[in-house]
Amino acid sequence: MQDVSSLVAQAREGRPRAVARLISLVEGASPQLREVMAALAPLTGNAYVVGLTGSPGVGKSTSTSALVTAYRKQGRRVGVLAVDPSSPFSGGALLGDRVRMSDHASDPGVYIRSMATRGHLGGLAWAAPQAIRVLDAAGCDVILVETVGVGQSEVEIASQADTSVVLLAPGMGDGIQAAKAGILEIGDVYVVNKADRDGADATARELNHMLGLGEARGPGDWRPPIVKTVAARAEGVDEVVEALEKHRAWMEERGVLAERRTARAAREVETIAVTALRERIGDLHGDRRLGALAERIVAGELDPYRAADELVAGLTQG
Repeated sequence: MQDVSSLVAQAREGRPRAVARLISLVEGASPQLREVMAALAPLTGNAYVVGLTGSPGVGKSTSTSALVTAYRKQGRRVGVLAVDPSSPFSGGALLGDRVRMSDHASDPGVYIRSMATRGHLGGLAWAAPQAIRVLDAAGCDVILVETVGVGQSEVEIASQADTSVVLLAPGMGDGIQAAKAGILEIGDVYVVNKADRDGADATARELNHMLGLGEARGPGDWRPPIVKTVAARAEGVDEVVEALEKHRAWMEERGVLAERRTARAAREVETIAVTALRERIGDLHGDRRLGALAERIVAGELDPYRAADELVAGLTQG
């Protein structure tokens, strides 16, 4: 058993091993998870969470690394959660964070962690919200969450980040992808990366046109900016940071940031509660109550909805 209070104290001092152990407790759904979350609760709420999403090959990792460099120049501590596909054998992350962001591996002001999706859809790992909380409590000023790169289903990042950045690249059919439901709805900042390639201006124009066809915006509403970058050469990255800061200021001025964080906490509570119920229902397989309800459905005495109501009532009462 880990000494949670000691780990939290060490994480607050910026010790990477303590942060790693806390996130491992989260990923492994440790019996100490409740103790960890209780200890972290008073220490959170300070980090700015930025989500980066987009189709595979648009340069998410390169852009993330460039943003880390830009924020470090400002003296900010940065945490990175790079969500990777899961190994079918070990369940671990297939891609290595140190390989992709080796420039920051030895920087004590940067903490990088790869997390495996472990079959979770939506481009994020199921433990991402708790891992974000660990990095927040550990003193990170900015947390960059890079999704797995699964295309259209990555919209879940919008529910976990304060600001969502959608990356596109010319010549990859991203304009068509962006037109599909979801992608145009989640972006707070759009980045056309690899802007040195042919078609970058056309991609930006097409995206701007599609954003203009979206829902009507009032005079004070946020209109997502479109920034062109060449992340591999750090070109345009400062403009991305500027756009992020403008969006953060806009949210704080209108109370949107607090609303997003409250909604995020509500979804997290709901997920934990639903997971607990599923575990209890899973324990019922082979249980006499479930079998009896199933027999009544087969006999035509009960419909599945009423059976489910009875089962839920039994679980909540017992």
